[in-house]
Amino acid sequence: NSVIHCCFLPTNIIKMVTPCDVPVGVITGDDVTKLLQHAKDNGYAIPAFNCTTSSTCNSVLEAAAKCNSPVIIQASNGGGQFFVGKSIKDKDACAVGSVAMAMHVRTVAPFYGVPVILHSDHCAKKLLPWFDGMLEADEAYYAQYGEPLFSSHMLDLSEEPDEENIAICVEYFKRMAPMKIWLEMEIGITGGEEDGVNNEDVDPEKLYTSPEQVYSVYEALSPIGNMFSIAAAFGNVHGVYKPGNVSLQPARLQTHQEFTKEKISASEDKPIFLVMHGGSGSTDEEIATAVKAGVVKMNVDTDTQWAYWDGTRKFVAENSDYLQGQIGNPKGPDAPNKKYYDPRVWIRKAEESMGERCGVSMDKLGSKGTFPPKKPESGTTPIYNFKPIAHNPLKDAVEGVSKMVASAMGK
Repeated sequence: NSVIHCCFLPTNIIKMVTPCDVPVGVITGDDVTKLLQHAKDNGYAIPAFNCTTSSTCNSVLEAAAKCNSPVIIQASNGGGQFFVGKSIKDKDACAVGSVAMAMHVRTVAPFYGVPVILHSDHCAKKLLPWFDGMLEADEAYYAQYGEPLFSSHMLDLSEEPDEENIAICVEYFKRMAPMKIWLEMEIGITGGEEDGVNNEDVDPEKLYTSPEQVYSVYEALSPIGNMFSIAAAFGNVHGVYKPGNVSLQPARLQTHQEFTKEKISASEDKPIFLVMHGGSGSTDEEIATAVKAGVVKMNVDTDTQWAYWDGTRKFVAENSDYLQGQIGNPKGPDAPNKKYYDPRVWIRKAEESMGERCGVSMDKLGSKGTFPPKKPESGTTPIYNFKPIAHNPLKDAVEGVSKMVASAMGK
């Protein structure tokens, strides 16, 4: 597609962007790299929205289609548990729920006509069994369909010593690389609390990652592959904060890029893919500075949680007289209220409200207008869009890597 489209950046500068040449629906492997490189080269970032239900997933997809934007849908450990059902106490419940969410998104995403990165969010050391469960699903899916179930996964071992954090990431990245799964890792701590990980009382100095820490990650992961990004802390905090109440220093991110560029003698000014967490309390200018420094993904959760509820809240407030019983309202004591309490009515109001807030993030991050939707003609997308392949590509990939290693060792 050679058509040029406008990218409206938060600085009110209009930038012309040629859409990235990737397919619609869930993308994996080289297409993920291509899209994130396109974002970095063209000065925008892709918002990543935490989802907990099929309804919130659909809200995000609808917003992306309306805003002509690629998007990232991500499952958290707690989100996976909610998706499978809070009553399920099986040790694998969080992984099963995350897989169920992934299968839902894979089924419906092609109909929205935009590229979707399917991601899993923060995984602390104590949550590694959840990560292992999703990787097991990736491997099974890869063996059957030639690509992983998820596009990318995040390891958040920032609470551990740097050496242990990086060493664990290296081992998992070796397992992920044959399937071309993107790895996001965090070094330096994001403050606040989210999904059971509480860093509200952390040493403030740990909220700022050093250039040396970032380079140590690059040095360890780059020999394995290039499909990784780094969430480097620059004062970020999870939760709800007014702009200005959080001491963000996004200019530090450019220092990380310059340090690594010099170390590896890179021709590219921004050799690292960076990620922004804890955007709460960020001003538009701080977000723009982070994106300019090579941030290609920003997490959004707290604000969309409120937006989803706010849509419901407003509906209930406006229609209270029709929501006090199955029958009986201002129109008469026997008048039915089904058209008001039907979940499809008030949940839709929540979806619309959340979708509007998703659009705000797409606008602020500059992804709005970068990918005109390619919605399929009605009836042309297979209802069951999963086609197994004849051979096992994972086995081929692993055997290929093993032969390369053996050859390098002279065996």
